[in-house]
Amino acid sequence: MKQWYEELFENYANSYEKEPFVKGTKGEVDFIEREINYNKNFSILDIGCGTGRHCLELAKRGYRTTGIDLSAAQLKKARDNTLNEKVLPDLVRTDARYLSFKHKFDLILMICEGAFPLMETDEMNFEILKNASLVLKPKGIFIFTTLNGLFPLFHSVNDFINGQKASNAYNKDTFDLMTFREFCEFEYTDDDGNKKSLQCNERYYVPSEITWMLKSLNFWKIEIFGAESGNWKRDRELTPEDFEMLVIAKF
Repeated sequence: MKQWYEELFENYANSYEKEPFVKGTKGEVDFIEREINYNKNFSILDIGCGTGRHCLELAKRGYRTTGIDLSAAQLKKARDNTLNEKVLPDLVRTDARYLSFKHKFDLILMICEGAFPLMETDEMNFEILKNASLVLKPKGIFIFTTLNGLFPLFHSVNDFINGQKASNAYNKDTFDLMTFREFCEFEYTDDDGNKKSLQCNERYYVPSEITWMLKSLNFWKIEIFGAESGNWKRDRELTPEDFEMLVIAKF
């Protein structure tokens, strides 16, 4: 049986690229470059690369990049996006829980809920973090964004649900405070114009959980910031008003 995220991304690549947050790609890549001091020798892995927006932008700027994704359709769109480019990322279809690379990359990216935290269980989500740690070289850097559990915790459940309805076309939302999972019906239109509905669930994490998991994987320096699409900044302190958090972890 296919999971909701597999079904969604079977035919959503064109629609995905029309999402508002996609417009923030260049600003996010600007931040990533600053974090690695513009070192063109860095090898970069983009987990859950989707249509390739970050790994392609980095490749265009001269970096060696590899993008992986579970969705063949998303990767096809990523390849289509490279047709007129001279420098291309390596695009591979694979599951982020079962990576074969070992200590190969200087930098790993996992942006906009790329793989983590979409999995059905906490154990599956942890496997993604674990595999990311295994493919990093010594002194490697891990940059990712994930859903901020402080947001629904701080706001009342009713306010959280109403806010989601207004912004993301969700309905029948329920947020489980015991598991920090949001269960919702997601209504969307696929690339063929068909209206569809999926039963989705995603895991929200609080900073202490992220810190504990990363420390258990031997990351020694962990920094967490508020994540505003296209405008990542080190001086942006994470607050309960941030829907996503930006995590930077180092060995």
